[in-house]
Amino acid sequence: MPYELYYWDGIQGRGEFVRLALEEAGAAYVDASRGSEKYGLGTAAMVRILRSKAEVHIPFAPPFLRDGDLLISHVANILMYLGPKLGLAPEDEAERYVANGLQLTITDFVAEVHDTHHPIATSHDYEDQKREAKARSMDFIENRMPRFLGYFERVMQQNPKGPKHVIGEGLSYVDLSLFQVVEGLRYAFPNAMARFAMIYPSLAALHELVAKRPNIAAYLLSERRLAFNEDDIFRHYPELDKDAS
Repeated sequence: MPYELYYWDGIQGRGEFVRLALEEAGAAYVDASRGSEKYGLGTAAMVRILRSKAEVHIPFAPPFLRDGDLLISHVANILMYLGPKLGLAPEDEAERYVANGLQLTITDFVAEVHDTHHPIATSHDYEDQKREAKARSMDFIENRMPRFLGYFERVMQQNPKGPKHVIGEGLSYVDLSLFQVVEGLRYAFPNAMARFAMIYPSLAALHELVAKRPNIAAYLLSERRLAFNEDDIFRHYPELDKDAS
């Protein structure tokens, strides 16, 4: 029975972190919100679950994953569940908690990316908070982005199994998520990321390694991989990027 992944249609968003793991593993899954209402799918089906008064353990918001009778929410939680099943988690149980901690740190990082263009309120349009977004983005570029990227670079350099992966000696869902973060940052802040490979060589090598994985490479060229856009978490507003000069 295929996994059912629920997330907003039209954007990669947080659902993409789960989608990359499923694609890399070649797992059978249904991107439920992109499906037809004729077959009980689509965004309306997702909203019905969120608003259900009968569903057990309803999620607060997407993404969430259905596996049989089990409904699992939150990216890090979903990936901690899927990782061992898909062969994308460390074999050592203790290291699986380390991997989860790393994924939760990515969750914090992604939240800060989102807040660069919506620093006041998610219910307000970007145009209503442009001045605040400019200030928030400059601090993010100068302070927060280097802190997060520098942390993950150090984690890779200090990996006792070698700097090829963020944890252990094999590909994990955390590696895939870091690939997505780098992709998103390059889209949102191309000027600020111009020297990325020079400053963070291990992360740059990981990004290249993931991009060349056969299943990921095929996915990136497929229609299943939506393009970044300005309704997403990673948005490109030139006025929020670092001055090219």
